Amino acid sequence: MESTKLKVGELAKQTGISVRSLHYYDEIGLLSPSHRTEAGYRLYTKTDVMRLQQIVSLRQIGLSLKQIQTCLAQSQFSPHDVVKLHLTKLKQHIEEQQALYQKLSAIADRLQVTEAISIDEFIQLIEKTTMLNKYYTPEQLDYLKARREQIGEEAILQAQADWQDLMAQARTAQAQGIAPANPSVQALAKRWMELIQAFTGNNAGVEQSLNQMYQQEGPAAASQGAFTEGDALSEYMGKAIEILKQKNEEK
Repeated sequence: MESTKLKVGELAKQTGISVRSLHYYDEIGLLSPSHRTEAGYRLYTKTDVMRLQQIVSLRQIGLSLKQIQTCLAQSQFSPHDVVKLHLTKLKQHIEEQQALYQKLSAIADRLQVTEAISIDEFIQLIEKTTMLNKYYTPEQLDYLKARREQIGEEAILQAQADWQDLMAQARTAQAQGIAPANPSVQALAKRWMELIQAFTGNNAGVEQSLNQMYQQEGPAAASQGAFTEGDALSEYMGKAIEILKQKNEEK
């Protein structure tokens, strides 16, 4: 119902879109909440959520935020047009993934006979390749490739070492039973978010795709081995990050 109004944190939790992204959409005038409380809290209506759905669909088909603003500013550009465009892109994406799977399956069959590579290793390669293409648009993959080249291998190796050190500290805190709201764990959560932002380059679309991959595939598959099945660290740090976000970004 139009009378239902959601705070920014509630909308973020229900849609999987970060509070940071919603704030940014408001800043650039792409999606501004229809209401605010006297205290300044953002309140989103059904109309706002419908517009957000259009933004998400247009992002998924590869449009930039500037292009989305242009599209949504056109009176003749209807929600039906957005859904049709998204369906067309998804159909193309499905066909591309099927072709990729068939190609890699054929390669795996040949190498199983002629090379000393296990079929499990190639299955993992297929899963990794299709997963990235499933959640990241071609433009986002190009962006990540360019960012990797810009950062350089030395900085990437340092970031990997930083991640390992951070996860070790987080596992120690978890094993000691320190609550996610504890200042020491909140400091780890802050560093955790900083490393993610370093990977995404504060690109809202890449951050959204990363979040979707973790939510739908699970930490074990999405992290490519950083987490294992049944690993509670992801949930532990997820709670710590949520607390941190609520403290810093609820308005």
